[in-house]
Amino acid sequence: MVDAMRTQLALASVATTCGMLDPAGSVLSAEGGLLFAHRGGAREFDENSLDAFRSCHEKGLRGFETDVRMTRDGKLVILHDDTLDRTHDATGSVEHKTASELRTVTSRKAGHPLLFLEDLLSYFDDKSGVYLELEMKTSNKTLYPDARLEEYCRKLCEAVQTHRSEESLYIFTSFDERPLRIIRALHADAELLLISDGPCCPEIMRRAQNLGIRRIGCRIEGTSRAAVRAAQDAGFIVSGWPGQSLQDYHLAVGLGVDAICSDIPVAVHTWRAKHG
Repeated sequence: MVDAMRTQLALASVATTCGMLDPAGSVLSAEGGLLFAHRGGAREFDENSLDAFRSCHEKGLRGFETDVRMTRDGKLVILHDDTLDRTHDATGSVEHKTASELRTVTSRKAGHPLLFLEDLLSYFDDKSGVYLELEMKTSNKTLYPDARLEEYCRKLCEAVQTHRSEESLYIFTSFDERPLRIIRALHADAELLLISDGPCCPEIMRRAQNLGIRRIGCRIEGTSRAAVRAAQDAGFIVSGWPGQSLQDYHLAVGLGVDAICSDIPVAVHTWRAKHG
């Protein structure tokens, strides 16, 4: 299983067109930074719906980010918030509901069904060159006590391994250090990314180094170009967020980050295609 995860998580081969991975698998050489669709393009589509990811892919995007949670009966689903209230026609947390109960839940914006991780990964099965960040939404320790994290991380790793592709790169990300440690223990070669709620700085680099992680995600506000360069010189791959406007994209490019998160990925993709 470890060998399969090496294949799944260590290789990526995508054209540099529109700032994606190059044939050698490096995001560092992607002109303008690798662009990825945050929640499938949260400001352009019905966030974290299969329709959002499909629409972005059909528009030419190959970078994506999503959020993974676990139901009461151990099924993995896609949802950002701690509750369904903002985005869906239901209330409460998915962690307190069964998969069967959630099969009838639809989104408030467009009536799309709540997305299960299995369905998202299945969609990408025949797609080559996909960069996918899987954010582990486990920071709420009431919903995810330590005792529950082992099951969550094991099932997430198994799902990724089942849908392995030699031409794509899946990355496990989190603000929460706990699941990152567990994933590292399960699979030493897994690609991990530590997300910070602050700018790029020595503290986030220190935390990542202590975890054995070479990828960090930082807020672009307050981040300096010098800080990004220092992180890259130290061997880190730096992602910048949030990306709510074209101006945010330009700021991220100016900072020199390696990967750029965007809620308007199609708009940015179109702008990049037009302006080279």
